[in-house]
This record gives sequence, structure tokens and C-alpha cells, in this order.
Amino acid sequence: MARTRPDAGTVGEVLAMALSDHVSFDQIRALHGWGPDEVQGLMRHELRLGSYVAWRKRVRQFTDRREFYK
Repeated sequence: MARTRPDAGTVGEVLAMALSDHVSFDQIRALHGWGPDEVQGLMRHELRLGSYVAWRKRVRQFTDRREFYK
């Protein structure tokens, strides 16, 4: 199902939550209904390539260290 483009406030909030090391994908899903794949797609679209790659690396490191993190 295709998601319509959210308003700028929602995009900004999801970006801030995703960039935070203290907010999990489950919390983003609970507040906005966005799953990990949708958040990653938004991040890929909104961030510069280097910033996106650094974010994914950081999220992957947290996942490796903590079973129930992002």
C-alpha cells in the first residue's frame, strides 16, 4: 500500500526520532505507524548519502549490541 507524503512536521519528527539513539523503531511505529523499512526509506530520501550511511552503521552497531534496540 502506497503511503501518501506526510506533512513536513511529521517528517521532521520521524527524522528526529530515527536519529535519536534513545528511540526504537517500535516507538516510531507506535506513534506514527511507520515500520523500519519505511523509516529507512525516508532517511535514505531525506539525508545526504554520507549521513544516511553513518546512521545505518550506527543503528546496525546498536542492533548488534542490544537485542531489542532499533
